[in-house]
Formats: sequence, C-alpha cells, structure tokens
Amino acid sequence: MSAHTLVPAPWSVDVQPGALELDGGTTLGADPSLGGPRRWLARTLGAATGWDLLPAPAGSATISFLLDPALDAEAYRLAVSDAVVIHAGGPAGAFYAAQTLLQLMGPAALRQAPVGSVSAWPVPRVSVEDKPRFGYRGAMLDVARHYMPKDNLLRFIEVMAMHKLNVLHLHLTDDQGWRIQINRYPKLTETGAWRRESSLGSWRAGVFDGLPHGGFYSQDDLREVVAFAAERHITVIPEIDVPGHSQAAIAAYPELGAGAGPVEVWTRWGINETVLEVSDTSLEFYRNVLDEVVEIFPSRWISLGGDEVPLTQWQSSAQAQAKAAELGLPDVSGLHSWFVGQLAQHLDGHGRVTSVWDEIGDGELPDGALVASWRGYEGGLKALESGYDVVMCPEHKLYLDHRQADGDDEPVPVGFVTTLQDVYDFEPLPQGVDPAFPGRLLGAQANIWTEHLDSPRRVYYATYPRLSAVAEVFWSRPEDRDYDGFLARLTGAHLERLDAMGVEYRPLSGPNPWQQRPGVEGWKRDYDAEQRTTAG
Repeated sequence: MSAHTLVPAPWSVDVQPGALELDGGTTLGADPSLGGPRRWLARTLGAATGWDLLPAPAGSATISFLLDPALDAEAYRLAVSDAVVIHAGGPAGAFYAAQTLLQLMGPAALRQAPVGSVSAWPVPRVSVEDKPRFGYRGAMLDVARHYMPKDNLLRFIEVMAMHKLNVLHLHLTDDQGWRIQINRYPKLTETGAWRRESSLGSWRAGVFDGLPHGGFYSQDDLREVVAFAAERHITVIPEIDVPGHSQAAIAAYPELGAGAGPVEVWTRWGINETVLEVSDTSLEFYRNVLDEVVEIFPSRWISLGGDEVPLTQWQSSAQAQAKAAELGLPDVSGLHSWFVGQLAQHLDGHGRVTSVWDEIGDGELPDGALVASWRGYEGGLKALESGYDVVMCPEHKLYLDHRQADGDDEPVPVGFVTTLQDVYDFEPLPQGVDPAFPGRLLGAQANIWTEHLDSPRRVYYATYPRLSAVAEVFWSRPEDRDYDGFLARLTGAHLERLDAMGVEYRPLSGPNPWQQRPGVEGWKRDYDAEQRTTAG
C-alpha cells in the first residue's frame, strides 16, 4: 500500500504520482439514485471553496457518482486521474467516497467557509477500493447527565460522519434529566429536564456545584437531528431507560415510583435505588411515551436500557412482591426482565426491535433483542450463543469518558486508564473465541457518558482522537492494523482535519492547561485489580 493519510484506513489504496487540480469550474454529476450524496458534497465542498459546483451529466462531470450494483451498499471505488470517478454500491457507499475525497483535498476542505483565495485545489491521483468491516459502527452519547444543545449535537454528528460511523445511540433519559419532549406528559420536561445542582467530580467526594442544569429537545428538534443524521447515513437510536435510571420521570410523575414520597431530579452520580414500580400505571405511561418516540425516530432499534436496577425498593414493595407471585417468579429480581419485556412487546407491535444493555440477559431477553454488551464480553458472548444480535461495547475497552492516562493531569480522572493505543487495539471478540455463533455480531460502539463531561468542549476532549482510532477498528481490515501507521496518519494530517472542524481534542502529549480540572476529585479504577478481586 502506498503512503496515505486517510482515517479510517481504506481496504486498498494506490497513490500515483501527480495530482488533479480542481477549480471553480468543477462540476458534479450523479446517477439518479446517488443524488443525495452529490447534493451533500455540493453544499459541503461549495462552502469550503466558494465554488458553485454546477451539475453535469454523470460520467462527464469533473466529479461523478456512478452506481455499481455489484458492490455492497456501503462499498465504493474512487479513482482520481483526469477526473474524479466514484463507483458506489448505493447512497451510503457514495457518501463515504465523498468523505474520502474531502480528506484527500486537505483539512481546509472540511471548513465551513473559504480561508484565503485559493484558485486550485490539488487532489492526489489515487485509486481507492473500500468497504466497512462491520455494519454497525456506533457511538453512544449521553445527553441526559449533561444536556448538549442541538447545534453542538449536529456538529457531533458531522464529525462522526467524517469518520464513517453510522449509528448514534442517544441516551435521552436518566435519573439526572429527561431530554425528550413528550406531548402527552408535559411535566417530563417541565420538571424532569432540569436539576438544581450536580455532583462536582466523583459523587464519593460529596461536593456539589450549586448550579442549576437543564435543557431538552423538542420533537421537531429531534426530527431535525434524525434527518440531519440520515443524510449522513447515520441511524439515531433513542434510549428511554427503564426500570432504573428513572428518577427524573418519577420526579415529574410520582405515581410511577416504587418508593414512598416524592423525589427531585437526582443531583448525584452513581447507581440509584429509585426505580419504577412494576404497575399497570407505569407500563401504560411508558407505552404512551414510546408511541411518541417511534413517531420521531424511524430507527428499527429503540433502546429500553435496562441497566443497573437495584432491587431494594421492589423488595419493600407489596405491589412488586404481589406481581412476582402472580407471575410465578421466585423473587422480585425476575421483574426486571419482565417489565422490559412488556415494553418490548409494545415496540414489536410498532414493527420495532428492542435494544437493551446486557443486564437483561441475567434474566430473560426480549425476543429478537439487540444486546449491547458493556459489562465486559461475557453478556455479549452469552447472547450470541443464544442466537441474539450483539453490539460489543465493553467498559474496560470502549468507555471514552474513562481517563486517558495515569496521574492527576487528566480532568476529573475516572475509571480505567484507556489510552489511544488501548482503543486502537480493541477487538470485538476476545482472542481465541470461535466466531461461529447462532447469533450475529453486528459490530461495536464506543460509549461516552457525561457525568464529568459538562460541555461540548469536554465531550470532544474525551472523545477525540480516541474515536478516530475506534472508527478505524470498526471500518478497516484487522490484518492491516498498525498503530504506528495510524499514529503517523493522525499526526500527519488527521489532527489538522479535527482542528479544521473545530474539534477541541486531547493533545497526544496531554491536556492543555485550560482542559484540566485541578482540585476536582475523580475515582480511579484498576481493571487488573478488579479482575483479581472478582476471581478471588
């Protein structure tokens, strides 16, 4: 393979001598089925260059998108010689080819307006053949703990798209905030969308910032987000977390709760004993919520969460104990998967598939569910053995809110040390595991929880360039994996691309002074020590 600076690395690249110069007379053409990527490139490249990029017949334009049904839907071939000719298996493949072309043109092609008067842009003469390794290449973004304003969320999606990621799992509800407008239940956002203060650093320190925090997306905001993402071939999966992580909803509608008395939107981080009551009232409420959710999000997957559900309140609830007895369950622990299963059946009636965190597999998984395995690999492997679709996102490998280096310089140092090379070395299946399962490994996703990421700047710091490395793992061939080569491409050009897009990433040498949070206590964890304790 000849030298290149593309991220993620294509499956095949042949760089030839010389360059094609594009200028203000550059035209764009596309087969009718590829008109969407052509329009996107016209707007994006036109903004960066100031060119009109007028349409011309496909095949005779300066840049042509041509359909090749023999290619996979996300695959493409890109050839730059006397013109730019892109053959794609479908609109997604054409869009990824357009992203590759922008990277070839240099960082300035990723800006939103011209910088200087450049009459010609050289594009290296190159031949690229490319397709993704996995069909599910995801990032989970938690907007419940800290709300991300819509314009910043759209920019986050744009940067994801540059990396050829195709799933945004949007964590919309939690104990600390409810972020989606539900017309039938206005108090979910009137009350549930804000809290009076937040833990500052680890909740174990008992320190609070004294600052109210809140925000939510209207239904039209979210329709806009979905459409914006769809144009970039990104599916948005909404998560409505039940039956734990629900205190914001219970604060708005106390009749949903299993505990005694009203509660406020939670101001602390950590696992919360406040859970939904397993009642007809709660089930009907969430069925009505999901009826509105599916009208906003066309994704085939709707996440019901299902993680971290303490049993304390159910063990003290006569209603929960009666329901467990009625269902013939030995104790209230079985109510966890039963409750999620009831809502999964409702989603099935809408023609949707339920996505869940792997805890549900400790009981009974809903039929046909997609399982996101975060507690290591075990839950995902168990689900694969039982015939389920699985996405791997193990905490010790792909939680991008975890600290990026040892020591105290990392802002709010929490979790395991997860370096750039650690995520680049990630494999969705552990070494030595036979991939021949009844279930399907669809891919993987990186998770970005925001307890300690209280602004878009902090989200970008935690996410990049680690998500650049993750994107290459998800897209490129594992036999081509080369960390030194990736690092050379990252420092040689890709960090400049992130700069051009306004991404305030973590420098490879460590945080800048303004990216540090001195005096804010974290909670450092040691993965090897935890494994030894568990084994012992």
